[in-house]
Amino acid sequence: MGADHSRPAPAPPRVRRLLVATVVPLFALTVIAALALWPRSGPEPAGGENVPRHQGTVTRVVTEPCPPTPEAPTGAGGPCGTVTVAAEQGPDAGRQVETPIPAGPGAPRVEVGDEVILVELTDPADPTVKAYNIAEHQRGTPLVWLVALFAAAIVAFGRWRGLAALGGLVASFAILLGFVLPGIGAGRSPLPVAIVGAALIMFVVLYLTHGISAQTSVAVLGTLGSLVVTGVLGTLATGATHLTGFGSEDATTLSMFQGDVDLHGLLLAGIIIGSLGVLDDVTVTQSATVTELARANPGLSRRQLYRAATRVGRAHIASTVNTIVLAYAGASLPLLLLLVADSRPVSQILTSEFLAQEIVRSAVATLGLIAAVPLTTALAAVVTTAGRREADPGRPPPDRDAAMEALGGGRPGGPRSTEAAW
Repeated sequence: MGADHSRPAPAPPRVRRLLVATVVPLFALTVIAALALWPRSGPEPAGGENVPRHQGTVTRVVTEPCPPTPEAPTGAGGPCGTVTVAAEQGPDAGRQVETPIPAGPGAPRVEVGDEVILVELTDPADPTVKAYNIAEHQRGTPLVWLVALFAAAIVAFGRWRGLAALGGLVASFAILLGFVLPGIGAGRSPLPVAIVGAALIMFVVLYLTHGISAQTSVAVLGTLGSLVVTGVLGTLATGATHLTGFGSEDATTLSMFQGDVDLHGLLLAGIIIGSLGVLDDVTVTQSATVTELARANPGLSRRQLYRAATRVGRAHIASTVNTIVLAYAGASLPLLLLLVADSRPVSQILTSEFLAQEIVRSAVATLGLIAAVPLTTALAAVVTTAGRREADPGRPPPDRDAAMEALGGGRPGGPRSTEAAW
């Protein structure tokens, strides 16, 4: 039977002690910082009353011509008519209520049998007079089935590792919803809250998903160092480009409802949190690559391990950079379409607050990823070779020719791989 490469060999005691002496204080410092920044009270709710919302099912749809208006003298527009809904909640539960057909940009299209959300509106002049409008469709059931399929696929493919990944995902959302967002909403500075929150997510997710090992500890240290680099670069880049954080409609709306939020710090926090998901992928891959290369060819030196794993990292980064840019572009398609329709020169569009913010996000995240590869690879090579020397101090020196041939570099005097030259 072959070796189980999913479980790295345990590191020698001296290496483990060194990693524990490094990782444990960092984790303790992260927990202390989280306790110091933990919100003591939630943010004040935004002004305005909560409009009652009730569930219902459409039983009838009647369309009719739209009446003429000053904007549409011929009665164009619409659709117009009434929708009959069987209310399932609220004071009219069990009754049939009538609502106008939803109209306007983004209005839901309803048919008989659709499950919808009713909004109960009360006349301010006469509270006894009320009316209903359809706000949106009920999405709970399809979302539950989609999440169940998502979880089942992960567990079926990844088994216990997949189950651990789901636990890490739950932990990430718990930290975001329980610490990061309430902390920023309570008026804390977004940057330190995001850094501490990202560090907490990193510790919990990496050790829960990949187990407590020297390989995971190397990935943790590489991720933490790359997060620091990302934070510094983000601070410098947003300062140099004079970004204010008002680069989206959501940020502007947030400033109206919660004026004490630092939108510039929130922009930096978003860059850090957004980079974390890709960073841990790169650092775990680099740490595992060094470990597997060392196990496949124990004769590789520290330098050979670093060079071989770095070539893997280059290929990974080349694809990940495109992933980052496309992810930001996909999330900002309405904004990009709006900018394309802009009549200003291209140079002015590219340097506008809206687009400059996305450029800074992509560039800083990519620079953080590039820094993660040599940092994690070098640390993994040092840990792997140090453990090897301690485990077998009498090992003969490696055969350089065999090592270079195994790495794809060819023997001395032979043809060199184009990848090594690249």
